Amino acid sequence: MAIVPQNIGTGIDKGNAPLVTRSYLLAFALVASLFFMWAIANNFNDILIKQFQKALDLTRMQSGLVQTAFYFGYFTIALPAGWVMTKVGYKNGILIGLGLYALGALLFFPAANVQAFWFFLIALYVIAAGLAFLETAANPFVTVMGPKATAAQRLNLAQSFNGFGGFLAPFLGGALIFSGVEHSAQEISLMTPAALNAYRASEAQAVQITYLGLAAVVLALAALIHFTRFPEISEDGETALENTDRVRSIWSFSHLRWAVIAQFFYVGAQVGIWSYFINFAQDVVGVSEKSAAHYLGFSLIGFMIGRFAGTALMRFIDPARMLLIYALISAALCIVAILTNGWSAMIALGLTSFFMSIMFPTIFALGVEDLGAKTKLGSSLIIMAIIGGALFPPLVGFISDRAGTIQAGVTVPLVCFIIVAFFGFSMNRRHLAKAV
Repeated sequence: MAIVPQNIGTGIDKGNAPLVTRSYLLAFALVASLFFMWAIANNFNDILIKQFQKALDLTRMQSGLVQTAFYFGYFTIALPAGWVMTKVGYKNGILIGLGLYALGALLFFPAANVQAFWFFLIALYVIAAGLAFLETAANPFVTVMGPKATAAQRLNLAQSFNGFGGFLAPFLGGALIFSGVEHSAQEISLMTPAALNAYRASEAQAVQITYLGLAAVVLALAALIHFTRFPEISEDGETALENTDRVRSIWSFSHLRWAVIAQFFYVGAQVGIWSYFINFAQDVVGVSEKSAAHYLGFSLIGFMIGRFAGTALMRFIDPARMLLIYALISAALCIVAILTNGWSAMIALGLTSFFMSIMFPTIFALGVEDLGAKTKLGSSLIIMAIIGGALFPPLVGFISDRAGTIQAGVTVPLVCFIIVAFFGFSMNRRHLAKAV
Protein backbone atom coordinates (compact mmCIF):
# COMPACT_ATOMS: atom_id res chain seq x y z
CA MET A 1 0.00 0.00 0.00
CA ALA A 2 2.59 2.46 -1.01
CA ILE A 3 1.64 6.11 -1.07
CA VAL A 4 2.14 7.71 -4.46
CA PRO A 5 2.58 11.50 -4.38
CA GLN A 6 0.03 13.02 -6.68
CA ASN A 7 0.53 15.27 -9.71
CA ILE A 8 4.33 15.25 -9.64
CA GLY A 9 5.51 16.67 -12.91
CA THR A 10 2.09 17.97 -13.92
CA GLY A 11 2.24 20.88 -16.26
CA ILE A 12 5.86 20.28 -17.25
CA ASP A 13 6.68 19.44 -20.84
CA LYS A 14 8.29 16.03 -20.73
CA GLY A 15 9.83 16.30 -24.17
CA ASN A 16 12.61 13.77 -24.44
CA ALA A 17 13.31 13.72 -20.70
CA PRO A 18 14.66 10.31 -19.62
CA LEU A 19 12.63 8.22 -17.20
CA VAL A 20 15.65 7.57 -14.96
CA THR A 21 19.00 9.38 -14.86
CA ARG A 22 21.57 6.94 -16.23
CA SER A 23 23.82 7.13 -13.17
CA TYR A 24 20.89 6.05 -10.98
CA LEU A 25 19.61 3.10 -13.02
CA LEU A 26 20.88 0.50 -10.53
CA ALA A 27 19.68 2.56 -7.55
CA PHE A 28 16.22 2.85 -9.12
CA ALA A 29 16.06 -0.89 -9.77
CA LEU A 30 16.99 -1.61 -6.15
CA VAL A 31 14.41 0.82 -4.76
CA ALA A 32 11.74 -0.56 -7.12
CA SER A 33 12.53 -4.01 -5.73
CA LEU A 34 11.57 -2.73 -2.28
CA PHE A 35 8.00 -2.26 -3.53
CA PHE A 36 8.04 -5.92 -4.55
CA MET A 37 9.52 -7.09 -1.25
CA TRP A 38 6.99 -5.41 1.01
CA ALA A 39 4.14 -6.75 -1.14
CA ILE A 40 5.50 -10.27 -0.57
CA ALA A 41 5.55 -9.75 3.20
CA ASN A 42 2.05 -8.23 3.22
CA ASN A 43 0.44 -10.96 1.17
CA PHE A 44 2.23 -13.86 2.82
CA ASN A 45 0.08 -13.00 5.84
CA ASP A 46 -3.00 -14.32 4.03
CA ILE A 47 -1.25 -17.70 3.74
CA LEU A 48 -0.10 -17.59 7.36
CA ILE A 49 -3.63 -17.08 8.68
CA LYS A 50 -4.75 -20.38 7.20
CA GLN A 51 -1.49 -22.13 8.11
CA PHE A 52 -1.65 -21.07 11.75
CA GLN A 53 -5.23 -22.32 12.02
CA LYS A 54 -3.86 -25.78 11.19
CA ALA A 55 -0.51 -25.65 12.95
CA LEU A 56 -1.52 -23.91 16.16
CA ASP A 57 -5.18 -24.94 16.41
CA LEU A 58 -6.47 -21.36 16.23
CA THR A 59 -9.98 -20.09 15.66
CA ARG A 60 -10.54 -17.71 12.78
CA MET A 61 -10.76 -14.80 15.19
CA GLN A 62 -7.45 -15.75 16.82
CA SER A 63 -5.67 -16.18 13.47
CA GLY A 64 -6.84 -12.68 12.49
CA LEU A 65 -4.38 -11.35 15.08
CA VAL A 66 -1.71 -11.96 12.41
CA GLN A 67 -2.92 -8.80 10.71
CA THR A 68 -3.38 -6.99 14.02
CA ALA A 69 0.29 -7.46 14.94
CA PHE A 70 1.41 -6.59 11.42
CA TYR A 71 -0.56 -3.38 10.94
CA PHE A 72 0.03 -2.29 14.52
CA GLY A 73 3.71 -2.37 13.60
CA TYR A 74 3.06 0.00 10.71
CA PHE A 75 0.92 2.25 12.90
CA THR A 76 3.41 2.61 15.74
CA ILE A 77 6.63 2.83 13.71
CA ALA A 78 5.64 5.01 10.71
CA LEU A 79 6.17 8.37 12.45
CA PRO A 80 9.31 7.31 14.38
CA ALA A 81 10.75 6.00 11.10
CA GLY A 82 10.32 9.42 9.52
CA TRP A 83 12.03 11.07 12.50
CA VAL A 84 14.94 8.61 12.44
CA MET A 85 15.49 9.26 8.73
CA THR A 86 15.78 12.99 9.34
CA LYS A 87 18.75 12.11 11.57
CA VAL A 88 20.48 9.33 9.63
CA GLY A 89 19.29 9.91 6.06
CA TYR A 90 16.97 7.97 3.77
CA LYS A 91 19.53 5.43 2.57
CA ASN A 92 20.46 4.45 6.12
CA GLY A 93 16.77 4.36 6.92
CA ILE A 94 16.28 1.79 4.15
CA LEU A 95 19.14 -0.30 5.56
CA ILE A 96 17.54 -0.16 9.03
CA GLY A 97 14.23 -1.22 7.49
CA LEU A 98 15.79 -4.15 5.65
CA GLY A 99 17.61 -5.19 8.82
CA LEU A 100 14.35 -5.27 10.78
CA TYR A 101 12.62 -7.11 7.92
CA ALA A 102 15.35 -9.80 7.94
CA LEU A 103 15.33 -10.03 11.74
CA GLY A 104 11.56 -10.58 11.81
CA ALA A 105 11.83 -13.28 9.15
CA LEU A 106 14.63 -15.03 11.08
CA LEU A 107 12.49 -15.03 14.23
CA PHE A 108 10.10 -17.39 12.44
CA PHE A 109 12.63 -20.19 12.96
CA PRO A 110 12.58 -20.26 16.78
CA ALA A 111 8.87 -19.37 16.82
CA ALA A 112 8.10 -22.49 14.78
CA ASN A 113 10.27 -24.65 17.02
CA VAL A 114 8.41 -23.64 20.17
CA GLN A 115 5.04 -23.46 18.34
CA ALA A 116 4.11 -20.24 20.15
CA PHE A 117 1.64 -17.93 18.43
CA TRP A 118 2.79 -14.91 20.47
CA PHE A 119 6.33 -15.47 19.17
CA PHE A 120 5.07 -15.38 15.57
CA LEU A 121 3.17 -12.17 16.33
CA ILE A 122 6.35 -10.53 17.62
CA ALA A 123 8.17 -11.63 14.45
CA LEU A 124 5.41 -10.13 12.27
CA TYR A 125 5.51 -6.88 14.25
CA VAL A 126 9.27 -6.62 13.65
CA ILE A 127 8.82 -7.25 9.92
CA ALA A 128 6.14 -4.54 9.72
CA ALA A 129 8.40 -2.12 11.61
CA GLY A 130 11.01 -2.66 8.91
CA LEU A 131 8.46 -2.12 6.15
CA ALA A 132 7.42 1.19 7.75
CA PHE A 133 11.00 2.40 7.22
CA LEU A 134 11.05 1.12 3.64
CA GLU A 135 7.75 2.73 2.64
CA THR A 136 8.71 6.04 4.22
CA ALA A 137 11.91 6.22 2.20
CA ALA A 138 11.07 4.59 -1.14
CA ASN A 139 8.84 7.25 -2.72
CA PRO A 140 11.14 10.23 -2.05
CA PHE A 141 14.01 8.31 -3.63
CA VAL A 142 12.00 7.44 -6.72
CA THR A 143 11.07 11.11 -7.26
CA VAL A 144 14.70 12.30 -7.37
CA MET A 145 16.16 9.60 -9.63
CA GLY A 146 15.39 11.47 -12.81
CA PRO A 147 13.84 14.66 -14.20
CA LYS A 148 10.80 16.16 -12.44
CA ALA A 149 8.87 15.85 -15.70
CA THR A 150 8.96 12.04 -15.55
CA ALA A 151 8.65 11.62 -11.77
CA ALA A 152 5.03 10.43 -11.96
CA GLN A 153 5.98 7.82 -14.56
CA ARG A 154 8.79 6.55 -12.34
CA LEU A 155 6.41 6.25 -9.39
CA ASN A 156 3.87 4.34 -11.45
CA LEU A 157 6.61 2.02 -12.72
CA ALA A 158 7.83 1.35 -9.17
CA GLN A 159 4.26 0.81 -7.99
CA SER A 160 3.78 -1.87 -10.65
CA PHE A 161 6.40 -3.99 -8.84
CA ASN A 162 4.20 -3.78 -5.73
CA GLY A 163 1.25 -5.13 -7.69
CA PHE A 164 3.43 -7.88 -9.18
CA GLY A 165 4.61 -8.97 -5.73
CA GLY A 166 1.05 -8.84 -4.44
CA PHE A 167 -0.35 -11.38 -6.89
CA LEU A 168 2.79 -13.55 -6.87
CA ALA A 169 2.82 -13.97 -3.06
CA PRO A 170 -0.21 -16.32 -2.80
CA PHE A 171 1.24 -18.63 -5.46
CA LEU A 172 4.67 -18.66 -3.77
CA GLY A 173 3.27 -18.94 -0.27
CA GLY A 174 0.84 -21.67 -1.25
CA ALA A 175 3.59 -23.70 -2.89
CA LEU A 176 6.24 -23.19 -0.20
CA ILE A 177 4.18 -23.23 3.01
CA PHE A 178 1.03 -25.31 2.44
CA SER A 179 1.66 -29.03 2.77
CA GLY A 180 -1.64 -30.00 1.18
CA VAL A 181 -2.33 -32.23 4.19
CA GLU A 182 -5.66 -31.30 5.75
CA HIS A 183 -7.47 -33.26 8.41
CA SER A 184 -11.13 -32.87 9.29
CA ALA A 185 -12.20 -32.26 12.88
CA GLN A 186 -13.34 -35.88 13.05
CA GLU A 187 -9.97 -37.19 11.83
CA ILE A 188 -8.13 -35.01 14.33
CA SER A 189 -10.33 -36.30 17.17
CA LEU A 190 -9.25 -39.87 16.32
CA MET A 191 -5.51 -39.11 16.36
CA THR A 192 -3.33 -40.15 19.26
CA PRO A 193 -1.74 -37.24 21.19
CA ALA A 194 1.66 -38.13 19.76
CA ALA A 195 0.37 -38.19 16.17
CA LEU A 196 -1.50 -34.89 16.63
CA ASN A 197 1.57 -33.19 18.12
CA ALA A 198 3.72 -34.46 15.24
CA TYR A 199 1.21 -33.15 12.70
CA ARG A 200 1.00 -29.70 14.28
CA ALA A 201 4.79 -29.48 14.69
CA SER A 202 5.27 -30.37 11.03
CA GLU A 203 2.79 -27.69 9.92
CA ALA A 204 4.37 -25.06 12.20
CA GLN A 205 7.84 -25.80 10.87
CA ALA A 206 6.64 -25.48 7.26
CA VAL A 207 7.18 -21.71 7.49
CA GLN A 208 10.82 -21.96 8.57
CA ILE A 209 12.59 -22.55 5.26
CA THR A 210 10.40 -20.02 3.45
CA TYR A 211 11.14 -17.22 5.92
CA LEU A 212 14.83 -18.13 6.15
CA GLY A 213 14.97 -17.78 2.37
CA LEU A 214 13.12 -14.48 2.59
CA ALA A 215 15.63 -13.21 5.18
CA ALA A 216 18.53 -14.22 2.90
CA VAL A 217 17.07 -12.31 -0.05
CA VAL A 218 16.47 -9.23 2.12
CA LEU A 219 20.02 -9.26 3.48
CA ALA A 220 21.45 -9.64 -0.03
CA LEU A 221 19.36 -6.67 -1.15
CA ALA A 222 20.64 -4.65 1.83
CA ALA A 223 24.24 -5.43 0.84
CA LEU A 224 23.62 -4.26 -2.72
CA ILE A 225 22.00 -1.04 -1.52
CA HIS A 226 24.85 -0.38 0.91
CA PHE A 227 27.41 -0.41 -1.91
CA THR A 228 25.29 1.47 -4.47
CA ARG A 229 25.43 5.22 -5.03
CA PHE A 230 22.14 6.93 -4.21
CA PRO A 231 21.08 10.53 -4.80
CA GLU A 232 20.87 12.97 -1.91
CA ILE A 233 17.36 14.05 -0.99
CA SER A 234 17.07 17.72 -0.18
CA GLU A 235 14.44 18.85 2.25
CA ASP A 236 14.35 22.37 0.87
CA GLY A 237 10.95 23.89 0.54
CA GLU A 238 10.02 22.86 4.08
CA THR A 239 9.58 26.49 5.09
CA ALA A 240 7.68 27.90 8.03
CA LEU A 241 3.92 27.69 7.80
CA GLU A 242 2.02 30.77 6.77
CA ASN A 243 0.32 32.63 9.61
CA THR A 244 -3.13 31.53 8.47
CA ASP A 245 -2.01 27.90 8.41
CA ARG A 246 -0.52 28.20 11.90
CA VAL A 247 -3.86 29.27 13.30
CA ARG A 248 -6.05 26.81 11.44
CA SER A 249 -6.28 23.33 12.94
CA ILE A 250 -5.59 20.37 10.67
CA TRP A 251 -8.90 18.89 11.81
CA SER A 252 -10.79 21.92 10.50
CA PHE A 253 -10.55 20.43 7.00
CA SER A 254 -13.70 18.32 6.86
CA HIS A 255 -12.63 16.41 3.75
CA LEU A 256 -9.40 15.36 5.51
CA ARG A 257 -11.37 14.10 8.52
CA TRP A 258 -13.54 12.00 6.23
CA ALA A 259 -10.51 10.78 4.28
CA VAL A 260 -8.94 9.46 7.50
CA ILE A 261 -12.20 7.68 8.34
CA ALA A 262 -12.59 6.33 4.79
CA GLN A 263 -9.00 5.06 4.68
CA PHE A 264 -9.44 3.37 8.06
CA PHE A 265 -12.49 1.46 6.81
CA TYR A 266 -11.05 0.78 3.34
CA VAL A 267 -7.87 -0.85 4.68
CA GLY A 268 -10.04 -2.83 7.10
CA ALA A 269 -12.16 -4.09 4.19
CA GLN A 270 -9.17 -5.00 2.02
CA VAL A 271 -7.25 -6.84 4.71
CA GLY A 272 -10.43 -8.49 6.00
CA ILE A 273 -11.29 -9.92 2.58
CA TRP A 274 -7.81 -11.08 1.64
CA SER A 275 -7.06 -12.53 5.08
CA TYR A 276 -10.00 -14.94 4.93
CA PHE A 277 -10.26 -15.48 1.18
CA ILE A 278 -8.62 -18.92 1.45
CA ASN A 279 -11.08 -19.92 4.20
CA PHE A 280 -13.93 -18.52 2.12
CA ALA A 281 -12.93 -20.45 -1.02
CA GLN A 282 -12.57 -23.70 0.92
CA ASP A 283 -15.91 -23.28 2.67
CA VAL A 284 -18.11 -22.20 -0.25
CA VAL A 285 -16.46 -24.18 -3.08
CA GLY A 286 -14.68 -27.00 -1.24
CA VAL A 287 -11.29 -26.62 -2.91
CA SER A 288 -7.94 -27.57 -1.34
CA GLU A 289 -5.83 -25.01 0.49
CA LYS A 290 -3.33 -24.87 -2.38
CA SER A 291 -6.07 -24.26 -4.95
CA ALA A 292 -7.63 -21.61 -2.70
CA ALA A 293 -4.25 -19.84 -2.53
CA HIS A 294 -4.10 -19.85 -6.33
CA TYR A 295 -7.58 -18.32 -6.54
CA LEU A 296 -6.43 -15.59 -4.18
CA GLY A 297 -3.51 -14.99 -6.53
CA PHE A 298 -5.89 -14.65 -9.49
CA SER A 299 -7.94 -12.15 -7.48
CA LEU A 300 -4.80 -10.10 -6.83
CA ILE A 301 -3.99 -10.13 -10.54
CA GLY A 302 -7.29 -8.27 -10.87
CA PHE A 303 -6.05 -5.80 -8.27
CA MET A 304 -2.92 -5.13 -10.34
CA ILE A 305 -4.88 -4.78 -13.58
CA GLY A 306 -7.37 -2.52 -11.83
CA ARG A 307 -4.63 -0.06 -10.92
CA PHE A 308 -3.59 0.35 -14.55
CA ALA A 309 -7.19 0.49 -15.78
CA GLY A 310 -8.17 2.96 -13.06
CA THR A 311 -5.29 5.28 -13.88
CA ALA A 312 -6.43 5.33 -17.53
CA LEU A 313 -10.12 5.86 -16.68
CA MET A 314 -9.32 8.81 -14.40
CA ARG A 315 -8.40 10.78 -17.49
CA PHE A 316 -12.11 10.84 -18.27
CA ILE A 317 -13.87 10.32 -14.93
CA ASP A 318 -13.47 12.45 -11.82
CA PRO A 319 -11.55 10.40 -9.19
CA ALA A 320 -14.17 11.09 -6.51
CA ARG A 321 -16.99 9.88 -8.75
CA MET A 322 -14.94 6.82 -9.69
CA LEU A 323 -14.31 6.07 -6.02
CA LEU A 324 -18.05 6.28 -5.35
CA ILE A 325 -18.87 3.92 -8.23
CA TYR A 326 -16.16 1.41 -7.34
CA ALA A 327 -17.14 1.39 -3.65
CA LEU A 328 -20.81 0.77 -4.50
CA ILE A 329 -19.86 -2.06 -6.87
CA SER A 330 -17.64 -3.58 -4.17
CA ALA A 331 -20.52 -3.40 -1.67
CA ALA A 332 -22.83 -5.09 -4.19
CA LEU A 333 -20.27 -7.86 -4.77
CA CYS A 334 -20.09 -8.42 -1.00
CA ILE A 335 -23.88 -8.84 -0.92
CA VAL A 336 -23.63 -11.44 -3.69
CA ALA A 337 -20.84 -13.22 -1.77
CA ILE A 338 -23.05 -13.32 1.35
CA LEU A 339 -26.34 -14.37 -0.25
CA THR A 340 -25.22 -16.86 -2.89
CA ASN A 341 -23.26 -20.10 -2.71
CA GLY A 342 -20.54 -21.94 -4.62
CA TRP A 343 -18.57 -20.39 -7.43
CA SER A 344 -20.79 -17.32 -7.78
CA ALA A 345 -20.05 -16.32 -4.19
CA MET A 346 -16.30 -16.89 -4.53
CA ILE A 347 -16.05 -15.09 -7.88
CA ALA A 348 -17.99 -12.13 -6.47
CA LEU A 349 -15.64 -11.83 -3.52
CA GLY A 350 -12.60 -12.26 -5.78
CA LEU A 351 -13.79 -9.46 -8.08
CA THR A 352 -13.71 -6.95 -5.23
CA SER A 353 -9.92 -6.83 -5.63
CA PHE A 354 -10.28 -5.17 -9.04
CA PHE A 355 -12.55 -2.48 -7.64
CA MET A 356 -10.46 -1.98 -4.49
CA SER A 357 -7.38 -1.25 -6.60
CA ILE A 358 -7.90 2.52 -6.88
CA MET A 359 -9.21 3.15 -3.37
CA PHE A 360 -6.09 3.60 -1.25
CA PRO A 361 -4.27 6.15 -3.47
CA THR A 362 -7.51 7.90 -4.45
CA ILE A 363 -8.66 8.39 -0.85
CA PHE A 364 -5.16 9.64 -0.06
CA ALA A 365 -5.10 12.13 -2.94
CA LEU A 366 -8.60 13.45 -2.19
CA GLY A 367 -7.80 13.77 1.50
CA VAL A 368 -4.73 15.99 1.04
CA GLU A 369 -6.47 18.15 -1.55
CA ASP A 370 -6.13 21.90 -0.83
CA LEU A 371 -4.26 21.39 2.46
CA GLY A 372 -1.45 23.71 1.41
CA ALA A 373 1.33 23.88 3.99
CA LYS A 374 -0.42 21.23 6.09
CA THR A 375 -0.23 18.58 3.36
CA LYS A 376 2.61 16.67 5.05
CA LEU A 377 0.74 16.48 8.37
CA GLY A 378 -2.47 15.48 6.61
CA SER A 379 -0.59 12.76 4.75
CA SER A 380 0.74 11.32 8.02
CA LEU A 381 -2.75 11.17 9.50
CA ILE A 382 -4.12 9.31 6.47
CA ILE A 383 -1.20 6.87 6.55
CA MET A 384 -1.86 6.16 10.23
CA ALA A 385 -5.43 5.20 9.30
CA ILE A 386 -4.08 1.86 8.04
CA ILE A 387 -4.56 0.71 11.64
CA GLY A 388 -7.93 -0.44 10.27
CA GLY A 389 -6.02 -3.42 8.87
CA ALA A 390 -5.16 -4.41 12.44
CA LEU A 391 -8.65 -4.13 13.89
CA PHE A 392 -11.06 -5.52 11.30
CA PRO A 393 -9.69 -9.03 10.47
CA PRO A 394 -10.30 -10.37 14.02
CA LEU A 395 -13.82 -8.94 13.80
CA VAL A 396 -14.40 -10.80 10.52
CA GLY A 397 -13.12 -13.96 12.19
CA PHE A 398 -15.24 -13.40 15.32
CA ILE A 399 -18.46 -12.99 13.31
CA SER A 400 -17.59 -16.03 11.19
CA ASP A 401 -16.92 -18.16 14.28
CA ARG A 402 -20.13 -17.08 16.00
CA ALA A 403 -22.33 -17.46 12.91
CA GLY A 404 -20.72 -20.74 11.90
CA THR A 405 -20.18 -19.52 8.33
CA ILE A 406 -17.41 -17.49 6.75
CA GLN A 407 -19.96 -15.68 4.57
CA ALA A 408 -21.37 -13.88 7.62
CA GLY A 409 -17.98 -12.25 8.15
CA VAL A 410 -18.24 -10.51 4.76
CA THR A 411 -20.78 -8.14 6.35
CA VAL A 412 -17.78 -6.29 7.82
CA PRO A 413 -16.21 -5.26 4.47
CA LEU A 414 -19.75 -4.59 3.17
CA VAL A 415 -20.24 -1.90 5.81
CA CYS A 416 -16.71 -0.58 5.17
CA PHE A 417 -17.38 -0.10 1.46
CA ILE A 418 -20.60 1.79 2.18
CA ILE A 419 -18.60 4.26 4.30
CA VAL A 420 -16.00 4.62 1.52
CA ALA A 421 -18.85 5.26 -0.94
CA PHE A 422 -20.16 8.04 1.32
CA PHE A 423 -16.73 9.70 1.24
CA GLY A 424 -16.66 9.41 -2.57
CA PHE A 425 -20.15 10.92 -2.74
CA SER A 426 -19.21 13.88 -0.51
CA MET A 427 -16.00 14.58 -2.46
CA ASN A 428 -17.85 14.35 -5.77
CA ARG A 429 -20.30 16.98 -4.51
CA ARG A 430 -17.35 19.12 -3.42
CA HIS A 431 -15.78 18.92 -6.86
CA LEU A 432 -19.04 19.74 -8.59
CA ALA A 433 -19.51 22.78 -6.33
CA LYS A 434 -15.99 24.01 -7.11
CA ALA A 435 -16.60 23.60 -10.84
CA VAL A 436 -19.64 25.93 -10.79
